[in-house]
Amino acid sequence: MTTYYYVLASQRFLLEEEPFEEVLKERTRYYHENEKEIDFWLVKQPAFLEAPAMLSIKAKCPQPSVAVISTNSQFITWLKLRLEYVITGEFQAPSESIPDALASMVTV
Repeated sequence: MTTYYYVLASQRFLLEEEPFEEVLKERTRYYHENEKEIDFWLVKQPAFLEAPAMLSIKAKCPQPSVAVISTNSQFITWLKLRLEYVITGEFQAPSESIPDALASMVTV
């Protein structure tokens, strides 16, 4: 089982109001320069929010939502500090309620 960490926000906030595309470009460039494998995904309407245990989190976030999901907790903590109006958390997959997180991730 893998632990995934996430930053969750409304699509409007993260993709329109914040200069977030630059953050992702810079992070991707950094990973390539350091020969690191990409360990984060930008996911619109993330499927993990449909799990029964996540419904209260989904209710807190304006819809439609978007998440940055990563296996790197430090990256998610850094994003939380940089972005003010986001929800952070973690989940384990595969699990009974979240069968295969990566399979359900449709990246943008």
